[in-house]
Amino acid sequence: MVEFKLVIGLKKGQSVQKEIKSPEADIFLNKKLGEKISGDKIGFSGYEFMITGGSDKCGFPMRSDVAGGMRKKIFTTKSTGVSTRILKKERRKKKPGMKRKGKKIRKSVFGNTIVDDIIQINQKV
Repeated sequence: MVEFKLVIGLKKGQSVQKEIKSPEADIFLNKKLGEKISGDKIGFSGYEFMITGGSDKCGFPMRSDVAGGMRKKIFTTKSTGVSTRILKKERRKKKPGMKRKGKKIRKSVFGNTIVDDIIQINQKV
């Protein structure tokens, strides 16, 4: 039995949350970030939603550039899943006078395919 928490972003900067369970939730399985879903299937008739992100059961964010439906460790700079606070903390460890540009960090993220491990799915109208 699949269960997802949908967070739907509206154009006014507001968001609506809705929990769905099987069989409604089964239409999201094996979909990728960027795909469009008809709102008729999930109770919002007349709308079309685009999948923009999500997170798995442990809170790891989904990334569109990581293929598959599993967790992976990537080597990245500032972007989805990496906050600037983490990068600043890593930069302070260096010796004074050293250049600090181009700091990269290894981070665990989830792939771009929705599977059973996903808990939250972010969408926009």
